[in-house]
Amino acid sequence: MLPEVHGWLLRRTSSAGDWNPRELAAAKGGTTISVVLPARDERETVGEIVGVIRRDLGDLVDEVVVIDSRSRDDTAKVAARAGATVYAQDEILPQLKPLDGKGEALWKSLAVTTGDVVAFVDADIRKFRSCLVFGLLGPMLTDPAVAYVKGCYDRPLDGAPNAGGRVTELVARPLLNLHWPQLAGFVQPLAGEYAGRRTALERVPFVTGYGVELGLLVDLLELAGLDALAQVDLGSREHAPQCIEALGCMACHIMLAAWARLKRQGKIQAFDEPIPCLDQFCRSEYGHDVRTKDVSIGERPPMMTVAA
Repeated sequence: MLPEVHGWLLRRTSSAGDWNPRELAAAKGGTTISVVLPARDERETVGEIVGVIRRDLGDLVDEVVVIDSRSRDDTAKVAARAGATVYAQDEILPQLKPLDGKGEALWKSLAVTTGDVVAFVDADIRKFRSCLVFGLLGPMLTDPAVAYVKGCYDRPLDGAPNAGGRVTELVARPLLNLHWPQLAGFVQPLAGEYAGRRTALERVPFVTGYGVELGLLVDLLELAGLDALAQVDLGSREHAPQCIEALGCMACHIMLAAWARLKRQGKIQAFDEPIPCLDQFCRSEYGHDVRTKDVSIGERPPMMTVAA
């Protein structure tokens, strides 16, 4: 680890237990805070998450927004009943051609939220605790130099306390260590819980697929520098794990997001562009069937460049 990263790790890492929501509510002054949940078919968990935030953080959080990403169930109704303001992803900025993916929902949320600080929280978390939100806000509400905060946590899987995060350990962490070693101190670079100042978030592009978290880290490092980034230990986080085939597609999104940034920053010389297709195999009675998936990703420009 680079010496500057080791120093950053000690200086810019805190714990959710270091922050008190009542004290943060008093410290925020005129700063407004939006919490955004991108959600697709998350009726089982989204209502509880919204309810906990509304109940426990009413003095701290100014708005809770759910971006419904083409749910086939009643996610939107459940979220609204729990107290969230709900927007259909494709109805935001309707003059733009709709794109797919989590990053699209996050990017579009910037067009309908009003907070000076925007916190993003995944909508599939089980046993949700309000510290997953107020922990993210602590560093920014107490230090104006901090522009972006990532959560980190244990990832239980199949009874093991920290066996989750397979794509992180096999794809994202190696990529960051190899090409952006200043980001090697982030424990969970792909964490879905993070917060940023609007003034920073609106100045960087958003990858539309699952590479959005890696893309934001790399782009915000370039925009603001390492010392403007921080992380908070949020304890433990439980959610429904993805199947291995879905993780393969997620890994492709992350690699494509990294490729685009390596090329943009002049770190590689590209003679050919990646082919955004993933062939996966499934055993059948005749041997192995090939399933080809489109893993292409889009990218939205900085929100500040988009006319309303």
